[in-house]
Amino acid sequence: MRETEHVTSATRRPETPASTVPPRLIATDLDGTLLRDDKSVSDRTIAALAAAEQAGIEVFFVTGRPARWMDVVSDHVHGHGLAIVGNGAAVVDLHGGPGTHRFVKIRELTPDIALDVIRILRTAAPGTVCAVERTYGLHLEPGYPLMHMEPPEIVLPAEKLLAEDALDSDQPVLKVLAFHPEMDPDEFLAVARPAIGDRANVTRSSPSALLEISGPGISKASTLALCCAERGISPEEVVAFGDMPNDVEMLTWAGRSYAMGNAHPAVIAAASGRTVANNEDGVAVVIERILADGA
Repeated sequence: MRETEHVTSATRRPETPASTVPPRLIATDLDGTLLRDDKSVSDRTIAALAAAEQAGIEVFFVTGRPARWMDVVSDHVHGHGLAIVGNGAAVVDLHGGPGTHRFVKIRELTPDIALDVIRILRTAAPGTVCAVERTYGLHLEPGYPLMHMEPPEIVLPAEKLLAEDALDSDQPVLKVLAFHPEMDPDEFLAVARPAIGDRANVTRSSPSALLEISGPGISKASTLALCCAERGISPEEVVAFGDMPNDVEMLTWAGRSYAMGNAHPAVIAAASGRTVANNEDGVAVVIERILADGA
């Protein structure tokens, strides 16, 4: 289906926003949130996720990662097994494990908008180089750093990567990645957002000056809202967790939301509560309290 649309102690109780609505869905980011810095999922967190599902609370992984990088949590899915990937650009079924993920929903970034955005960024922030994330592969411009978890399949200028006759042009574009070798990450984001306007959604989750660009109106929050609407789940029944600017919309939308102890200042400002850091199992701390309190 394609659409073109410091709390420091792990034992301390998290700061919890008041709520009288029992949660029906937990939405959690992965890197810097559910995952520890070594990209592992702790035994405590695995147990908490399973306990939530057993209590009838659905768990959605909501990440900027592409589907093919979801093996880190594929062994920990329960029930529906769905995850939102690419900052809302797709919903995938994780049943079956790595390499067998089925795309349930795709919200693509059209090539014409992608090219428009890239040209705008080249003018607003000279020196910007880009990569194109399609459903099954990452393609780079010359000069784009090899910072990701896989070697590039194609290295060509963006105009050729996004041409109608480009290799893999049958695969939807999920997002564009834009890297600047010199700018501060937050400065790059601050320059890009007003320049691009509502042509596309621009955010970031990396400690480097790397922007993630999706189609207009596409974010973790908007795709999570679609998934919840399909289940008859209201925002008030959602508990969300995150740590970086690409989580802000989701944390604002959810009825209860938690910034990790290691979160970016924008995330702390957006969330209605705080928990401990990812390396201290901050997500599990909150889930355990929710289950113990019955709300």
